[in-house]
Amino acid sequence: MGHREDLLEGAKKCLAEKGFVRTTARDIVNASGTNLASIGYHYGSKDALLTQAFIALMEEWGEGFGGALGGADGSMERLHGLWEGVVDRQEEAAPVWAASLEIALSRGQHAELRAMLGASQREGRRGLISMLTGIPEDEVTDRDERTRGAVYQALLNGLMIQWLFDPASAATAEEFTEGLRRVAEGLTVPAEGGEG
Repeated sequence: MGHREDLLEGAKKCLAEKGFVRTTARDIVNASGTNLASIGYHYGSKDALLTQAFIALMEEWGEGFGGALGGADGSMERLHGLWEGVVDRQEEAAPVWAASLEIALSRGQHAELRAMLGASQREGRRGLISMLTGIPEDEVTDRDERTRGAVYQALLNGLMIQWLFDPASAATAEEFTEGLRRVAEGLTVPAEGGEG
């Protein structure tokens, strides 16, 4: 492995252990066995490196589901498989989710990092659509990404936040799936006095 890869692995470790804000460039250097100059040379800045580490961790998390999601593309069974995987793996993913919340809640601080993470949301939405519907990521339309992808992402983020706050009271995969089913059924009921 070269310095670039070593830095990325070190940054992933630091991100999981310390989060975005508390991780220093020296922490990354110590975890990677590289030097300070390598960060600027390979990534431009510590924040850019941490953003790449965050994206890599999220991709690894998504790839961990692999073919484990059952059910037909776009089905409630497929959604249930995702929620089940999220709940089963919430302990290992919690530090990464906590790190992203740390940046989201920092308001005006870390503007460059917020912008980089905001830009990575598009990839995340496309990945979720592909995982749940079977549509290849490069075929997901911008409209799908901004609508269906945004909803999938909001549901995923919301479920993880429940687990971060209080795992004992967080929804199980079965409860979350049933809740989605009940919401969907309610949306199909015609309004009183309305047509058909």
